[in-house]
Amino acid sequence: MVAAVLAVLAATAIRATPLAAQVSDSAAHAIAIRALRKSPLIDGHNDLPWAIREDKTAPGDVEAYDLRQRTPKMTDLDRLRTGMVGGQFWSVYIPGEPGDKIYARNGAVSSTPGYARVQLEQIDIARRMIARYPDRLTLASTAADMRTAFASGRIGSMLGIEGGHAIENSLGPLRVYYGLGVRYMTLTHNVTLDWADAALDSAKHGGLTPFGKEVVREMNRLGMLVDLSHVSPGTMSDALTVTEAPVIFSHSGARALVDHPRNVPDSILRRVPANGGVVMIPFVDSFVSAEVYAHDTATAHYAAALLARFPDDTAARAHAMTAWRLDHPEPRATLAQVADVIQHVRDVAGVDHVGIGSDFDGIEQVVVGLEDVSTYPALFTELARRGWTEGDLRKLAGENVLRVMRQAEVVAARLQKERPPSTATIETLDHPSPAAQ
Repeated sequence: MVAAVLAVLAATAIRATPLAAQVSDSAAHAIAIRALRKSPLIDGHNDLPWAIREDKTAPGDVEAYDLRQRTPKMTDLDRLRTGMVGGQFWSVYIPGEPGDKIYARNGAVSSTPGYARVQLEQIDIARRMIARYPDRLTLASTAADMRTAFASGRIGSMLGIEGGHAIENSLGPLRVYYGLGVRYMTLTHNVTLDWADAALDSAKHGGLTPFGKEVVREMNRLGMLVDLSHVSPGTMSDALTVTEAPVIFSHSGARALVDHPRNVPDSILRRVPANGGVVMIPFVDSFVSAEVYAHDTATAHYAAALLARFPDDTAARAHAMTAWRLDHPEPRATLAQVADVIQHVRDVAGVDHVGIGSDFDGIEQVVVGLEDVSTYPALFTELARRGWTEGDLRKLAGENVLRVMRQAEVVAARLQKERPPSTATIETLDHPSPAAQ
């Protein structure tokens, strides 16, 4: 298996966009800056609230993690200004993997913390963070709020839940989260739920269960965006069939370019235009670079082989892994490869259905040229160099996701007139009693 993956690594050539350069560097930069001044750059996914929670110096202390200073990771106010960020979905991620230790704010481990409790803590951190910098950040509830914030020179801030495990198989928490400012929910994180299959776990349901479909319907009624990053292709397909509002992929790449299970197949990309949704491209090296993904896969297979060979000899495994890494240096993903992914999504789904979802503060190995939140203009300049117009770049920056948000709001207003909050449960929908059948 290792040899096969290494062969792929050796044979994989850097993909180049066939679109020829059409403008000079200076003209491309001018086009990019004009676009970012006219339309808010809205990033679909930044994990700063979790970075604050996990900070080694003062975990969970919003006051201590001072965004007016240069922070240890990728996001602070000065770099956001340099990056011309105009809107942000702050991910309020919580772990969902079995056996994960979830830490309280004081660093103590709780044996049974409960997903909902930790989710509320993360929402609290994010809301306090936004409130601490009222001259730079403002909590936004609607697409109109995002435009108003941009016009005032502030970053409109919405919250996004990363994983439906946070609702604990109940629609009540979903509605409470919406009331606290959550405007999207990623249906799964990395683990298949009782009602939805995840991309990085086994497919147990073939997509969404009846309760999972009801989750989507209730999100539509609320006006909460359905986020299809992290879910299996079957879940993507079922959600696109059920939803009455446009969906988002808050941070997913293109599987045709990098065959990572977290990326979106072309068969799904071709369905996005009819739905009206938007695919927001991440800056995750293994999602955008086939070379990085092949290297990571080969390294994981080698590590597994070592564990089987030396199950009780940690030192032998460590020595062998050190030699492996010396012989197989990790390649680096590049800004140009991110641009290739954006171009591919445009080619398949159209310029009206692509956006940006960096995953800053949630990644370890950065893309060369996209190291932190100050670097977005460089990516937009690269696209302008490839022939993207100012209007194209404005759509990519924020106009596409603002349209999606507004359409979701219109759908919600209609549905709230048509039906009350759902009282369905996972027991009644997925496990009905014989008498109810």
